[in-house]
Amino acid sequence: MKLPVHIQFHGMEPSGALQVSAREHVNKLERLASDIVACRVVIGVEQKHQHQGRPYSVRVDLSVPGHELVVNKVQNEDVYVAMRDAFDSMRRQLESLVERRRGEEKTHPVPLHGEIVRIDGASGFGFIRTPDGSEYYFSRDNIVSTPFEHMRTGAAVQFVPDTAGEGRQAKRVSLGKHAMG
Repeated sequence: MKLPVHIQFHGMEPSGALQVSAREHVNKLERLASDIVACRVVIGVEQKHQHQGRPYSVRVDLSVPGHELVVNKVQNEDVYVAMRDAFDSMRRQLESLVERRRGEEKTHPVPLHGEIVRIDGASGFGFIRTPDGSEYYFSRDNIVSTPFEHMRTGAAVQFVPDTAGEGRQAKRVSLGKHAMG
């Protein structure tokens, strides 16, 4: 890290043990992203609630080039639990940022459009043909939002293509007014 970790205490005495714990958490974050520019941790005691003790709050501000990540006011009656939860949340944010930087964002499959060409109601399966002539198998378990019994030959559907051991398969088949490209 380019700057030292800045740790502040609000409404409580500074604690060497908490400072060590906070620095250990920051060191773990540095393993995910070595370009962390600055980190600020604020540990404090919140106002007393009627039905519970005095909760501690932890705030973590992290700076990496081009981004400011913040975890605000994670609370717990145990200061170490509040700190753990705050840094876990920061870790998730940092992992997401690192994945976006690497271009590893989760991609969703592109749905295809087709038409039911054959259906076997007794056995609970059928076939969908796409505009390019490919056929995909589907079963009653692959249908969403509509009972299998409402599926008819000629019906327009949208689905997510998949390849199984037996060949092309349609997943998440939905019935409706879907345009066939």
